[in-house]
Amino acid sequence: MAASSDTTQKVIVLDFGAQYGQLIARRVRDLNVYSEILPCDASAEEIMEAKPSAIILSGGPASVYADDAPKIDPKVLELGLPILGFCYGHQTIAVELGGTVGHTEKGEYGPAELHVAHGALFEGTPEAQTVWMSHRDAVSEVPAGFTVTASTDVCPVAAMECAERKIYTTQFHPEVKHSEYGQQMLKNFLFKVCGLEASWTMDNLVETMTADFRAKVGSDRVILALSGGVDSSVVAALGARAIGKQMTCVFINHGLLRKNEPEQVEEVFTKQFDVDFIHVHAEDRYAQLLDGVTEPEEKRRIIGTQFWKEFFAVAQQLETDGKPVKYLAQGTIYPDIIESGARKTGGKASTIKSHHNLIPFPEGVHFDLIEPLDHFFKDEVRALGTALGLPDHIVHRQPFPGPGLAIRIIGAVSPEKLEILKNADAIVREELDAYNERLFQETGERNSEHSCWQYFAVLPDIKSVGVMGDERTYQRPIILRAVESSDAMTADWAKLPYDVLAKISGRIVAEVPGANRVCYDITSKPPATIEWE
Repeated sequence: MAASSDTTQKVIVLDFGAQYGQLIARRVRDLNVYSEILPCDASAEEIMEAKPSAIILSGGPASVYADDAPKIDPKVLELGLPILGFCYGHQTIAVELGGTVGHTEKGEYGPAELHVAHGALFEGTPEAQTVWMSHRDAVSEVPAGFTVTASTDVCPVAAMECAERKIYTTQFHPEVKHSEYGQQMLKNFLFKVCGLEASWTMDNLVETMTADFRAKVGSDRVILALSGGVDSSVVAALGARAIGKQMTCVFINHGLLRKNEPEQVEEVFTKQFDVDFIHVHAEDRYAQLLDGVTEPEEKRRIIGTQFWKEFFAVAQQLETDGKPVKYLAQGTIYPDIIESGARKTGGKASTIKSHHNLIPFPEGVHFDLIEPLDHFFKDEVRALGTALGLPDHIVHRQPFPGPGLAIRIIGAVSPEKLEILKNADAIVREELDAYNERLFQETGERNSEHSCWQYFAVLPDIKSVGVMGDERTYQRPIILRAVESSDAMTADWAKLPYDVLAKISGRIVAEVPGANRVCYDITSKPPATIEWE
């Protein structure tokens, strides 16, 4: 998101390509101070245009002495703003100001015991505490005017400060949960060193993002590929608030969504928001393309390729209607960018996987991109959706793969299999929604220890014998998948009560024609994935 003068207090994070880079900005926002990210090589002038109250330097994967090591504009350290540096940020500040960084024989990775001597960052924290380290290089000599404020057995300069210049740095990562007093250190920096107030809220963000969206678009037109998922729906709601009918939402219905979802999406974006909404019924075309296809990656390729063909066909039709469409709005969120090589952080982060939102345009097609969520995490996007007035069934929609139910049907996709899976999946979600709600009433927590994070039905490509009404059946089993997780990186199978499992099984067999058996997947991630394909 572009910097906005509407935000009076702002912390700028300079990102050196760390996987944790945006997490720092997130932790600051958690403390009700607005924060956004800029590339580490932003000039001092560019940074000051954002009107920051303070600057934080992130970690990064490089060595400060490497030929291609990222560097900051040295003038940044002369701006007179409070500065906080972590890991690579700690080291680059030391080098820029005349200190020394050495390559140690022994690295330090994971939890480490920190010995605190003194320092403003550590006020209200114990002398011995656990922090999260990830380094081999380390500061060996601090710059003039700095004092060492903490150490570990491996790292003599685990933290340093120059109170006169308001520069504070740590070799460890306070932003990760494993640093047990990390958030207290951020509080000390923001509120005691910088003198900021905890006054920023999600409502402030709605106002700022609406103004930014409107200012960028001006009088031009925007087209949005609306999947019905959380991210694209939030961008649609934001665009509706900012520019109304200058935006056209294109909903490609491939027939692979869950039961009643296409109707829910159309209801929300035709009745609740004042935008142009185009519902493309592509179900028959997808059914024909997928007929007989069994290989999962081939399914994904067909579905993704056809999605953009459908979308760009609509875009071309809109261009014949007078003024061409200039902008494509996307629901890209920060994890999409960092996983895809961080094209907005100068390409300095390691690529983890490609992402469908980041595909190149076909030859002869061009839009300028609008990606207003690209600085935010999924739960922040959900909170923004609520603030924008989206209904809970969209805001709290479970993670759902772009290819939809096609990859929850093992083997070839057919209308018969889709009908069975949609009906079974609806029962699973209804019963486990109710189970989660009961846990919330009992515990007061949405993510209590035993609540289900994601749950759905899978249809395998086999049949099994059963008995119904004294008659033999030969029908399909349904596999129930329910997991506990916080971020989908790891997941454990949900320890559901037997009565809940029994009710789900009984209802599926009784209410879903074509299904006669229910199995429960009790495999964690790893070694399995959450999805089956």
